[in-house]
Amino acid sequence: MGVQIIGTGAYAPETVLTNRDLEKKIDTSDEWIFARSGIRERHIAAKDETTSDLAAKAARLALKRAGVTASEVDLIIVATSMPDMFFPSTACIVQHKLEASQAAAFDLSAACSGFVYALSVGEQFVRSGTFKHVLVIGAEVMSRLINWEDRRTCVLFGDGAGAVLLAPSSDSNHRVLSTHLHTDGALWDLICVPGGAAAIPPSEKVLIEHLNTIKMKGSETFKIAVRNLESVALEALEANQLKVSDISWLIPHQANIRILNAVADRLGFPREKMIINLHKYGNTSAASIPLAFDEGVQDGRIQEGDTLLFLAFGGGLTWGAAVVQY
Repeated sequence: MGVQIIGTGAYAPETVLTNRDLEKKIDTSDEWIFARSGIRERHIAAKDETTSDLAAKAARLALKRAGVTASEVDLIIVATSMPDMFFPSTACIVQHKLEASQAAAFDLSAACSGFVYALSVGEQFVRSGTFKHVLVIGAEVMSRLINWEDRRTCVLFGDGAGAVLLAPSSDSNHRVLSTHLHTDGALWDLICVPGGAAAIPPSEKVLIEHLNTIKMKGSETFKIAVRNLESVALEALEANQLKVSDISWLIPHQANIRILNAVADRLGFPREKMIINLHKYGNTSAASIPLAFDEGVQDGRIQEGDTLLFLAFGGGLTWGAAVVQY
């Protein structure tokens, strides 16, 4: 049995924070941020807006476009680094908000690689015949993991959500061809939020030292990200006996324009065939690939039958790829 994506949806909060806005808050400039990241603006969740709110809005769109009701959903997987709370899972709260009463639900944590990981898990459930309709959602409120006094990281991240609905497919032209997942836990400290959980429990020190916010070793991460993204892309192509020229669209995790350009150059992939919306949303972690995917579908760039390559890299370290015939 094959598995296909039958619906996509996305949502970003209404509030937009531009680089010019950040110039008024910290020692930075629009030119400095854009030159180093490719970001012009990012969306920021309202104070009363949660990860589950964003996820549910993206999921409703995916269901509507697929012509499937919430009661027909069998499983909800939410990939996130910023759940509503430690437990229950954000997916449980999304299930309630959608009134998808028949669906099992759980969260998956793989940082910025979360969507590709969740897609792989969801695809296995459908392929095995265990479930028929699986909602895979990447949703993040990264603005609440940011130290707004750290100009190296606070300019990079934004909030948003993207969702896809998976279903069985008997059509070889519409299916998930393969997924490829990797981890190197020895490099966990390159991108992490060290405090606030079991290793360093909540305390006054955690708050004073901002240990409950994102810490990143940028230069080291850059080199490893480029190398691993190139490697997993080639792995995915080889597994499906495809060439770079066979890929209609490359949809990468929207982390940093310099990383994306470096990977494209190494693969010999034309930049005009990359879906990039980093300039509008910043790094939305697990939400970035489904946000970009949905944008490409809605504006008509991505057409039925196109062969897509998803590439992701994030904390863990984790990285992965998926090849999809849309």
